[in-house]
Amino acid sequence: MRLGLALGYWGRGPDPRHLELAREAERLGYDSVWTAEAWGSDAFTALTWIAAHTSRIKLGTGIAQMAARTPTATAMHALTLDHLSGGRVLLGLGLSGPQVVEGWYGRPFPKSPLTATREYVDVIRQVLRREGPVAVDGLFHPHPYRGPDGTGLGKPLRPITHPLRAELPVLLGAEGPKNIAQTTRIADGWLPLYWSPLRTDVYRASLAKAPDGFLVAPMVRAVVCDDVAEGLLPVKAMLGFYIGGMGHAAKNFHADLMARMGYEAEARRIQELFLQGRKEEAVLAVPDAFADEISLVGPRERIAERLELWRRGPVTDLLVTAPDPRTLRVLAELNS
Repeated sequence: MRLGLALGYWGRGPDPRHLELAREAERLGYDSVWTAEAWGSDAFTALTWIAAHTSRIKLGTGIAQMAARTPTATAMHALTLDHLSGGRVLLGLGLSGPQVVEGWYGRPFPKSPLTATREYVDVIRQVLRREGPVAVDGLFHPHPYRGPDGTGLGKPLRPITHPLRAELPVLLGAEGPKNIAQTTRIADGWLPLYWSPLRTDVYRASLAKAPDGFLVAPMVRAVVCDDVAEGLLPVKAMLGFYIGGMGHAAKNFHADLMARMGYEAEARRIQELFLQGRKEEAVLAVPDAFADEISLVGPRERIAERLELWRRGPVTDLLVTAPDPRTLRVLAELNS
């Protein structure tokens, strides 16, 4: 099981620790470093900055939002950074949800998310393979565009720049069972949002036909500390925000996932409190047990014991969200 460093997206401004954490992760032998985006900082610019200050560690978008860019624009970002970094890019993509797609990007959320994702990946594959002009007779991402409001002058094109790697890895952040199953067919890997090594049966059917070499790369909050309850508070805060606020009351993929993992009543209660503006209560309503099983928190000995559970399942890459170099070092030592 390889280790990666997940830096996420910026909050109010750039995090001055991110570059040094990325350098330390590379020094410790971590395989990859990942950036993200929501509705603030973007994933590619920060990753390019890290690429310029490192030499070996792989560079992942975890995740870049599909609604933010056309698939050809995303492919251009990926192939450009892949050239500049010497072939280190891992392209992680996600569809996001209706609130973000329509509220932030001003675009309709696709009525058939699986079809939209499949077309998006198809376009990217065609750009990177450069076997001919990009041509997709698609519902969401047709190339060339043939809609009634077009000029009819569009022509199929292939990239001017020759991509460094035709098979640059593409990973998808999928949550629903059908979406995960499709991911095993069209992508090189999967980026789970929540992963519990105690509940791998939740995903067994969706991953049943995953090919050899398929990447399973969940993100996990990790911190070496003496007080487990205190160490879990950031995990609970994250869960409270995603489950309570990152989606509509009637359509929240994160809450639905928590429900499928055995915490349906708790997920709905968190949503209810958050949407009433009772955010602190929503965070406190997150069960310690759930926060604990999807993270690695506590003294070194406890983390060592729990890390073995992650190794026993299908996880190939553990993407660690860690606040300090000490935690990165301890995990590197335990995983060696």
